[in-house]
Amino acid sequence: MQVLMMLLATGATYYLGLLAAAAAAVNSGQPDTPGSLPAHRRQKRDWIWNQMHIDEERNDSLPHYVGKVKSSVNRKNAEYQLRGESAGKIFRVDENTGDVYALERLDREKVSEYHLTALVVDKGTKMNLEAPSSFTIKVHDVNDNWPVFTHRVFNASVPEMSGIGTSVIQVTAVDADDPTVADHASVVYQLTKGKENFDIRGPGLIVTMNKNLDREMQDKYEVVVEAEDAQGRRGESGTATVFITLQDVNDNFPIFTQTRYTFSVPEDIRVGSPLGSLFVEDPDEPQNRKTKYSFVQGAYRDTFTIETDPTHNEGIIKPIKPLDYERIRQYSFTIEATDPTIDLRYLGSTSPKNIARVIINVTDVDEPPIFQQPFYHFQLQENQKKPLIGSVLAKDPDAAQRDIRYSIRRTSDKGQFFGITKKGDIYNDKELDREVHPWYNLTVEAKEVDPSGTPTGKESIVQVHIEVMDENDNAPEFAKPYEPKVCENAPQGKLVVQISAIDKDITPRDVKFKFSLSTEDSNFTLIDNHDNTANIIVKYGYFDRERAKVHHLPVLISDNGRPSLTGTSMLHVTVCKCNEQGEFTLCEEMAAQAGISIQALVAIFLCILTITVITLLIILRRRLRKQARAHGKSVPEIHEQLVTYDEEGGGEMDTTSYDVSVLNSARHSGAKPPRPALDARPPLYAQVQKPPRQAPGAHVPGEMATMIEVKKDEADHDGGGPPYDTLHIYGYEGAESIAESLSSLGTGSSDSDIDYDFLNDWGPRFKMLAELYGSDPQEELVY
Repeated sequence: MQVLMMLLATGATYYLGLLAAAAAAVNSGQPDTPGSLPAHRRQKRDWIWNQMHIDEERNDSLPHYVGKVKSSVNRKNAEYQLRGESAGKIFRVDENTGDVYALERLDREKVSEYHLTALVVDKGTKMNLEAPSSFTIKVHDVNDNWPVFTHRVFNASVPEMSGIGTSVIQVTAVDADDPTVADHASVVYQLTKGKENFDIRGPGLIVTMNKNLDREMQDKYEVVVEAEDAQGRRGESGTATVFITLQDVNDNFPIFTQTRYTFSVPEDIRVGSPLGSLFVEDPDEPQNRKTKYSFVQGAYRDTFTIETDPTHNEGIIKPIKPLDYERIRQYSFTIEATDPTIDLRYLGSTSPKNIARVIINVTDVDEPPIFQQPFYHFQLQENQKKPLIGSVLAKDPDAAQRDIRYSIRRTSDKGQFFGITKKGDIYNDKELDREVHPWYNLTVEAKEVDPSGTPTGKESIVQVHIEVMDENDNAPEFAKPYEPKVCENAPQGKLVVQISAIDKDITPRDVKFKFSLSTEDSNFTLIDNHDNTANIIVKYGYFDRERAKVHHLPVLISDNGRPSLTGTSMLHVTVCKCNEQGEFTLCEEMAAQAGISIQALVAIFLCILTITVITLLIILRRRLRKQARAHGKSVPEIHEQLVTYDEEGGGEMDTTSYDVSVLNSARHSGAKPPRPALDARPPLYAQVQKPPRQAPGAHVPGEMATMIEVKKDEADHDGGGPPYDTLHIYGYEGAESIAESLSSLGTGSSDSDIDYDFLNDWGPRFKMLAELYGSDPQEELVY
């Protein structure tokens, strides 16, 4: 069964295609020739069609007819359907006739073609009667769009002073119409603003038309570009604005802001410090400002330098050596400013050089003294005192020309070996020893003083190096300590040790040491090798260890200095027992061999002995103290305590604090109190014994002399006294006075025949005595 698909569209081309398709279908449907065998043919059910077309933006009423889809299936129950994304929304098919309609106006610039699928189904069962077939609906373009720029605003830049035709920027406008249709998408550009300096060529390329575009005059330009298609369509979006910025080039020379610069600077300004700045104007941008400052005719190049500040393009003047007000008070020179990196192609009428005058006035300041030399070096022979080692000199650089006083810092002369006069003469107070300190580094201060000698200005210092020269004042000695040993059976001529010498003085290259033994009465001999060494060898052979285990050899060493000095060094040779191979088997361990001298051993022993004795004395003293405390507890003390009275009176009635009976018994009786133990010290006050009274007419020595003799006899014959001298103090007032003893300790109030009632009339000061010694009215009444 043949299937006929009819596609109807506007245009004769589509109808011719339909007629050709119909003719082919009729020819293919002829019956079989007579007499031929029946054949089973496969009936083709192909969709026969072309693409459907429709113009965009049609102005007639909706819906718009697009075309017709028709099948040769002659069934009443056949139904046409469309499938696809736009089916039912944009396109619709008549289910009975197959006519396809557009439900809205189409825009090719949004969608240029649509893909749909046609179906023929049974109305009742909805089963496909034919296989589905896909087709395309293309939208025909019409010139309905004007060119649109990709950006409404463009930014561009070009170097200033560029030549004519220099490219600036290329702008692009796009027409949304179909470019395959002639003149629909062609764009033409033109400038509506900025034509005097720029032009547009070809497909939107903007170029310069003026070679004198100067950034310093005008740095930005505005250009308006218009785009239209070939048919002359343009709209509001068919224009764009281009902002063109001129890039700076180094085409201007620096110019001084003033023709004369004056600066004032103190003379003590530090070298390398800025003292002033020179300013120039350069209209170029900072990256193109490369000003160079230089002196005209080389004036004062050795005094000042000018450095360029890259940030501010200013010239900074700096001194490269110290300034001196007293020598030069004003500097005047000419400076020029140039730019070596300028592009000479852009030179105009401006002069390539610019000059200015610079005047620098130096002001005076109080400066410290200046020494004539940066340092001083003097030489001094050792072991000598010289009134003048050398002199330092400093001057006041100021116009005042003050006097200078010198001194040596004690921190640099800790030994206080040197002194300096007011005039700067250095001398030494003490002799110097080169072997102790070969160099002395002194710091000398110089201060300005007024006529009265008072320091007024600043101070300065200088280093003075004093070299102590050597003289031959040290005798040679052994180069190192030697500990030689020799076998007791050593043969004659046996080498014992080889010795060498050194000298603490500066040793010249031709130094010669001579060696000799101060005595030849030994079994050793010395041979001088004449190369500053000597050999000690066995003279006779065989040593007797029983007689001497160590031999002491005094070696004389002389140098060839002027004057020549000779020193004696002691060599101790130890005699040892040896085996048959000559190896030492037994040697005396001498203190000297152990590295400790006899004197050191004696000193150590004395120290140990002293420490031992002191320790024993401390222990003994502590033991005696303990024993004295133990025995002192059984001996009654005469004085129990000491009482201080702030009032007068008391007398024998005041016995509360003192045991006066002991003193009374000691005074009236000759009994001797018991002695303490032998190892206990006596009390502070010895007991007093009163010598017996003598008849009035008898001749007796003085009472005090008798008492002393008695006490001496007691002390000499006292076997219980301690074995050391003690101090005896006797509180005895004597008894030769008519009033006898004046002490109230030996009298009683009841034995007195004196009436003390008159004390009541003496006032309050004697109230206490009156109460003690006066009569009691109550007692008199009793009696």
